[in-house]
Amino acid sequence: MTATTPKASSAVPNFCEGIQYFGEALPGFETHGATPAIESDKVAIASPTEPNAVYQTLLAADALRYLTLQVTGSKASGHPGGFASQAEAYAALVMLGYKNIITEVGHHAPGFYSAMFLDRSLEDMGIFTVQQLRDRFREKHGLLGHLSGYIPGILAPAGPLGQGQHFAMSAALLHKDKLFPFTVGDGGLGEPYIMSSIAHFNTAYPHATNFLPVLVWNGYSQEHHSMVSLKTNEQMTAYWHGNGFAEVVLVDAKEFDDQNQAGDYVDSTAFSFEQRLAFTKAVLVGVDKAARSALSGKLTVFIIKQLKGAGVHARGAKSHNLYPKDTLDAPHIVSALKERALSASAWELVRTNAERAGGGPAAKTVVTEFELPLADLGELPLEEYAVGGEPKVSTTAMGRLVGIVGKKDPNFLVTNADGNEASGIANINQALKIIHPTTDDLYNQAPNGQVYEPLSEDACAGLAAGLSLMGARTLWCSYESFAINGLPIWQTVTQAMAELRRQTPSTITLFTAGALEQGRNGWTHQRPEIEAYFASLMRTGNVFPLFPSDANSIQACYDWALQTKNKGIVITASKSPLPIRTTLEQTRQGLREGAVVLHEVPGDKQVVFAVIGDMTLMPVFEAAAFLETEGISAKIVSIINPRRLYRPNDTAWDTCSEPDGGFLDDAKFAELFDGDALIGVTGGAPAMLEPIMLRSNSKRDTFAWKRGETTASAGELMAFNGLTAEALTKRAIELVH
Repeated sequence: MTATTPKASSAVPNFCEGIQYFGEALPGFETHGATPAIESDKVAIASPTEPNAVYQTLLAADALRYLTLQVTGSKASGHPGGFASQAEAYAALVMLGYKNIITEVGHHAPGFYSAMFLDRSLEDMGIFTVQQLRDRFREKHGLLGHLSGYIPGILAPAGPLGQGQHFAMSAALLHKDKLFPFTVGDGGLGEPYIMSSIAHFNTAYPHATNFLPVLVWNGYSQEHHSMVSLKTNEQMTAYWHGNGFAEVVLVDAKEFDDQNQAGDYVDSTAFSFEQRLAFTKAVLVGVDKAARSALSGKLTVFIIKQLKGAGVHARGAKSHNLYPKDTLDAPHIVSALKERALSASAWELVRTNAERAGGGPAAKTVVTEFELPLADLGELPLEEYAVGGEPKVSTTAMGRLVGIVGKKDPNFLVTNADGNEASGIANINQALKIIHPTTDDLYNQAPNGQVYEPLSEDACAGLAAGLSLMGARTLWCSYESFAINGLPIWQTVTQAMAELRRQTPSTITLFTAGALEQGRNGWTHQRPEIEAYFASLMRTGNVFPLFPSDANSIQACYDWALQTKNKGIVITASKSPLPIRTTLEQTRQGLREGAVVLHEVPGDKQVVFAVIGDMTLMPVFEAAAFLETEGISAKIVSIINPRRLYRPNDTAWDTCSEPDGGFLDDAKFAELFDGDALIGVTGGAPAMLEPIMLRSNSKRDTFAWKRGETTASAGELMAFNGLTAEALTKRAIELVH
């Protein structure tokens, strides 16, 4: 193909400003490119076998490749190869009218941006020309290197592998009449979460098959051959069938190769033009078949097998990433762009089809561009227990409210890795039922339940966080010890929420059975270090770890969390019966101000205990009583919402899309924490106490978790970690003298 530089001509559309090379019209353009294959009043092509539709799908694939390479080349940075190897599949989905497309692969970002540019979605962020697309790529407030919730038309973030299917399944559950394809690379197929989470989801929701994995089987991962590169087509098909897929549609470019390319993976852009059209037609027909299958109730996968880097600057893993040498002036980049260059008329045609597909730009049509209507919960019936009365189990008190929320909101889902009963929240299972194909009243199982119980924290966190991102209310419950296995996707979602251009319910968690309750289970069940993770996330500005002090407090915390938007709310509580120390109003004050005073005796010398957690209050109250017999007064402050105790400049709260700028001022902080000595106490990571220790000018110290051990009681485990009344008393006396 010959290529030319653009001419100053009215024939070149304005959006093409920045395209470096234009090509001559491809063979047959006058016949098959005369009118758009998607008619002006339609949302998709009429038929996947219609010659004009096939021809224009090929044009769309080449346009995507050209833009992907030029955009990444403009910064000599980014990832063109993976997306390029499935450009026909993405183009086919769009031409067939499907735009709710998600990806498992963050490295497909420049391809997705190119697609959003072609259908005019990026105009919502001021990107009207290819030059602006190039300028804004990998720049602040622009098109960041991996997908995020900030980009118009993009349904979900993508970065760490093993996450994309959660977003697709979540969307499928909430929008049963729409298809949610998601691309997954063969390099990432080794992530255990993908297949296991789909398998459990399909067992729980056998009729929610309206999500479609699109496997990009190109033989390579990021830096080497993929681990599935030696599988035959029969073995790959059997793999998906063996994982429960009823329909496997595989299109192999090798079967269309007329250039005698070596190896099992070939580049369709090297075929003769007739064979390129034949391959494109097979992809179009295959995608159409797969989409119809998925929408008709069959668990389906579409597989496109084509060499990584097809049609761009390099092949195999070498096409994955651009380096500083890979500039737009580099001969190999120039050559690749010229090879893919389209005529001005072809660009106009591709854009028209892209804009019409699916009923308009993705930024105006995909489900995440609209807020999901939420059921009205009304005022939750909180049950206030008498302070000093009979000890109560906090988690059970919250569980009652969770059941009420689920009864009022049919989209509400609770996820737990088979441990609600063990966490004191069997009442959730009783009220909402575990989703299970076997109905059994003894175990609170029913096919239409609202409690999702895969034995995987990733699957629990993934569906709960994914549903929240898509606009629904959820609750992820976990043992504190094991939740770390689900946190990567939860963190992905909270950071996406911080930049979303719409409101969505906060993603809420309940972490129970803390280390102090797990003495007899030993160190394998004692991992409160997870609190350091949340302590770090507090600085993002939209993550709020909450530490209710009792069964009244946890109800107020959950009630507050339900009313928040675009935040990550972590509620950590014990499953043991503990004293009632606060009123509901005290916790509401603690949620506003960060902390609340539980006990104070005035005196000449005062020790302030800043306490995180509920069980940890027990040795502190014991120490306070002893100190007071020694003439040293004690103040016990329960830290309920530590994020409030930072100074405003300590966090990025003002960069969040639903900013919460509530912080305790210096005067109130002094009122709460000033004394002759300050002792921070937590049964978890000391990092959670940072907001207090950062601001206090008192003589101070910290008592915190050290490591796990097998013990017969919580008291013995606290003693192993130095969290005893005796140790607290001794240190308090040392500090005040």
